Amino acid sequence: MKSYKMTIAGCERELPLCKVDDNLTIAAFIMFGDTEVTVKSATELLKKVSDFDVILTAEAKGIPLAYEISRQSNKPYVVARKSVKLYMNDIVSVNVKSITTQKVQKLYLDGAKANMLKGKNVLIVDDVISTGESLEALKALCKSAGGHTACCASVLAEGDAAERDDIVFLEKLPLFT
Repeated sequence: MKSYKMTIAGCERELPLCKVDDNLTIAAFIMFGDTEVTVKSATELLKKVSDFDVILTAEAKGIPLAYEISRQSNKPYVVARKSVKLYMNDIVSVNVKSITTQKVQKLYLDGAKANMLKGKNVLIVDDVISTGESLEALKALCKSAGGHTACCASVLAEGDAAERDDIVFLEKLPLFT
């Protein structure tokens, strides 16, 4: 398998190359199980983000980063779920389409979790920002819950996302055509 070698928060990693279609290949960045990258990325991102009260991420790949930023900052985090759970009431939801899922999904917040965002400055985090679709869905979810997006942050910015000035990220990740 071919891979792309890069340094992420001081950690050298080989990311497997994955064909999306005949014209696009991406380097897959998976934080699950990589504690070193997760801890160091959270530390570096906390140096760059603006002040916030609560963290919001989407299920599932952003969870390790949100947890570690929460642990280091001692601020709570909320996970936008990809399906409705039995315990959820007063649900807030938005549609999202990301490059890695290739279909429209929904993100959901339980009313109690949505209330954690109400009137708060929210740090939205994800592992990678690429097309920005997931980010926009999280911003819309935050707004629907009555929160204010204070800052959007990711470990990597893929492709054109690296040219955006409205996100904070650690490293650029190229797209391969």
